[in-house]
Amino acid sequence: MKSSFGLLQKQSLAASPQLIESIRLLQLTHAELHQFVDQELEKNPLLEHAPNDDGLSGEAEGPTWSGSPDHPRQGKSQPNETNTAPGDRPAFEEFVALAETLHDHVARQISLTAFTPHERLIASQLAGHLDDTGYLQASPSDLAGYKNIPPADVERVLGTLQHFDPPGIFARTLGECLEIQLRQRNRFDPAMAVLIANLEMLAQRDFQTLKQRCGVDEEDLLDMLQEIRALDPKPGNAFQSGAPECVVPDVWVTPSPGGGWQIELDPNTLPRVLINQSYVAEVSCRAAKKSKDMTFINECLQNANWLIRSLDQRAKTILKVATEIVRQQEAFLEYGVAHLRPLNLRTVADAINMHESTVSRVTSNKYMVTPRGVFELKYFFTVAIASCEGGDAHSAEAVRHRIKAMVAEESLDNVLSDDDIADRLKECGIHLARRTVTKYREAMNIPSSIQRRREKRLWRDGDRGLKAS
Repeated sequence: MKSSFGLLQKQSLAASPQLIESIRLLQLTHAELHQFVDQELEKNPLLEHAPNDDGLSGEAEGPTWSGSPDHPRQGKSQPNETNTAPGDRPAFEEFVALAETLHDHVARQISLTAFTPHERLIASQLAGHLDDTGYLQASPSDLAGYKNIPPADVERVLGTLQHFDPPGIFARTLGECLEIQLRQRNRFDPAMAVLIANLEMLAQRDFQTLKQRCGVDEEDLLDMLQEIRALDPKPGNAFQSGAPECVVPDVWVTPSPGGGWQIELDPNTLPRVLINQSYVAEVSCRAAKKSKDMTFINECLQNANWLIRSLDQRAKTILKVATEIVRQQEAFLEYGVAHLRPLNLRTVADAINMHESTVSRVTSNKYMVTPRGVFELKYFFTVAIASCEGGDAHSAEAVRHRIKAMVAEESLDNVLSDDDIADRLKECGIHLARRTVTKYREAMNIPSSIQRRREKRLWRDGDRGLKAS
């Protein structure tokens, strides 16, 4: 074999570190973005936070869409009394009072209980393993072994804590939680004990087997089920676990005074930085042109310019994507979920001349405030379901909403099977197979028609019994 040397020229794409960072900025949440910017401010002496009164660039201001979805017009909205800018809206946390937490409530009851110092220490240890729903997340035997405490002492203190308010706290299982509440109501008889021991059958609505195991007739079983319904399976949820957590939106969509919709970025989620030009001039004069100090200054200046450009580009990209989503889903904003249109990433990407991956990154963990509520941007992307009449396709989310509405309107004499639901959807122009209806129904935790009919009959008879009594 002969070997030879030659030149080969080819083109390839290579992502620079700054390009990779710019791409990563798109998918960061606002909290992660603020943390990233704070780290850059610590590393780069040329950067500083922009004053709060600095406005966004003209291109980052909210456009106003008016007219039909296919022929929108863009323009700046005029200030008015009924249209408040996102930056002028006070934070949600300012209006939320810190309520008493479950652990504070329990600690106050421990301090008022006649415990010995030894028992009070055990009670505090047990309270420390209480989760926000009121359940004990530690085994008393393990706690006794870890703290070198007699197990009998731990069980005795636990028995006292299980009488605390709210009823059902310090339970280790759902059955024990319900048992505690029933005992405090003096309603934990042998039949009820069997029912609590067979909660899986109750979840499966196997009422015939429950009657046999509990040794009661249908009327007694109805009474027992009514008592179970009155109990609280998560007693700790009535208390606030800590500081209120709320979703901070990235985009605000509000009706425009002239018609259409106004889309604005929330300035509270946009960190704004600038370069301290006076400091740059001062340190540049003191540093020699070819010194290491000047090299460091130039590098910091380059990184600062990149960060400012990247933040501005991120804001513009989010605004472009959000604006196109609003244009595509204008019917949803006007009329509700039933009018949600099928939408995919490619449709939005082609409309704004971006790549699908960019749209995917922008819509992850970003939220939009609309007159219909707060939604993640990905909520508006749903699968298309074909129409029976060859018309416009239907959104899968809108179809699920229709199925839920049909089930909610059922009566005992008119419980719809999956075939019935498929037929009704077909009458509305939605072609959906029965097995797909079953999949959507199960995904929404809606029982089968047999279980729904059995449950409606049971609750109807129970309500009649309550009215008669």
